[in-house]
Amino acid sequence: MEFLEQPPRFLFFTGKGGVGKTSIACATAIRLAESGKRVLLVSTDPASNVGQVFGITIGNRITPVPAVANLSALEIDPQAAAQAYRDRIVGPARGVLAADVVKGMEEQLSGACTTEIAAFDEFTELLVDSDLTADYEHILFDTAPTGHTIRLLQLPGAWSGFLEAGQGDASCLGPLAGLDKQRSQYREAVEALADPRRTRLVLVARAQQATLREVARTHEELAAIGLRQQYLVINGVLPDSEGERDPLAAAVCAREQAALEAMPEALRALPCDRIALKPFNLVGLEALRQLLDGASGVTLEAPAAVPTLQAPSLAELVDEIAAAGHGLVMLMGKGGVGKTTLAAAVAVELAHRGLPVHLTTSDPAAHLAETLDGSLDNLRVSRIDPHAATEAYRQHVMATKGAKLDEAGRALLAEDLRSPCTEEIAVFQAFSRVIREAGRTFVVMDTAPTGHTLLLLDATGAYHREIQRQMSASGMRFSTPMMQLQDPQQTRVLLVTLAETTPVLEAANLQADLRRAGIEPWAWVINNSIAAARTDSPLLRQRARNELAEIEAVAHTHARRHAVVPLLAEEPIGVQRLLALSRPGSH
Repeated sequence: MEFLEQPPRFLFFTGKGGVGKTSIACATAIRLAESGKRVLLVSTDPASNVGQVFGITIGNRITPVPAVANLSALEIDPQAAAQAYRDRIVGPARGVLAADVVKGMEEQLSGACTTEIAAFDEFTELLVDSDLTADYEHILFDTAPTGHTIRLLQLPGAWSGFLEAGQGDASCLGPLAGLDKQRSQYREAVEALADPRRTRLVLVARAQQATLREVARTHEELAAIGLRQQYLVINGVLPDSEGERDPLAAAVCAREQAALEAMPEALRALPCDRIALKPFNLVGLEALRQLLDGASGVTLEAPAAVPTLQAPSLAELVDEIAAAGHGLVMLMGKGGVGKTTLAAAVAVELAHRGLPVHLTTSDPAAHLAETLDGSLDNLRVSRIDPHAATEAYRQHVMATKGAKLDEAGRALLAEDLRSPCTEEIAVFQAFSRVIREAGRTFVVMDTAPTGHTLLLLDATGAYHREIQRQMSASGMRFSTPMMQLQDPQQTRVLLVTLAETTPVLEAANLQADLRRAGIEPWAWVINNSIAAARTDSPLLRQRARNELAEIEAVAHTHARRHAVVPLLAEEPIGVQRLLALSRPGSH
């Protein structure tokens, strides 16, 4: 593996959700640790599953991995980091300052902005020389899906520039006394990220056109902020030999080959490794040790045919959704499970029935237009663009609050609005506007991958609690976005997963998180199921057999209702193929 040759101290694994970043990061950590290096594996994904991969509880502290000598792991938990950050900032003021002053500090530090900065503060501490990391020769970062990661890696420069200006409210960073420490820490983090002798970025992709296009954009955006030491890993490539006697496998091989031949020019110059698709689930040490081997890992004889799977179709779920006449349909789940495709399929099916539909996405890395590849009557498509939403929010604040200020006040307000955390507020407001539309039409929302969505829901919950606090004494009736999300008559949440151990476990964890927020998932959709297709490929048949236990768990343990969508020979791009995706017997 080229990306493992003479590895520097810091290795970042990034890419679109579901491409195998966590598995590759874990396999790399094991290989380095077993070669005698002291390794720390860090997850910056709010929906981390590193602990699940190793079968241990990790959490927000450095934890040795018992089964692998020299290996420790850490999962940066945004909520735990935010609480520790608040305690560190507010703690010294308790008993010293007046109670109302302390309460004001706590309220300043209660938003999503503080959550992001606290997690980011922990991240930058790992990039600078400190007692925390002195014992480790290599620190590997398993990052959140692309959009979240680009924001995280841009933040050292963004916050460094914001602080260097020496202006603005900066309230979300805490008292001014802490800024000097943060200023130097962020500057050191920028230097570490830009130094090719210390930092290497591993872009992980699948042999799919959309995934490779996204990785090319990631490559260019991160190169622009100084991360130029980049390697490319194409994961899960189906071996050509599997396509020799099976039409489905042959179609998948041809699709992957076409994607690789059409690889964006920006990626062709990068050192590139390919990892073969394995017939087994990548859970446990033995599976991870085999992942970085060049071959598929085992020689397979053709197993017995997989029993015909009898499962509800996506169209059956759409029948129930359509009966309501309007409402919000949110597709949620881990990155890479196909939320964008299935959101488009649900929207196209509803529009095809003559119902008005607004299809939108809150995922910074989604490409709805490419998935639809055309237009359809009754269907409107939009995207919550963080940059556009932030600029519109800034202009609104300047035109309203800023209109009442003098020139010095306006300059101070404008500086404060350049704070990177302004984006969180702007995206939440755009999200709230879209939710309100569902009272009169269908709104189908393709959400960002799990961790990013949970942070957005945290902001929604914080807003709801604040409105509730303000309105409780007045006796007036009120409605908030969170109340609409909690109302099963107005909102249907579809959890999207794959029939594999880790995605099902992650979807179950997401379901538990949603229930704690008072949101009950309406249905599960198992996407790209090989067991629901027909194949004679030995490798695909083995994977199909592995799926059956996971489908059974979804149907009888996790979901109130579910649907299974088969793996198709052709990518579901364009209106006609999206319609075929949702309709039984048409694939």
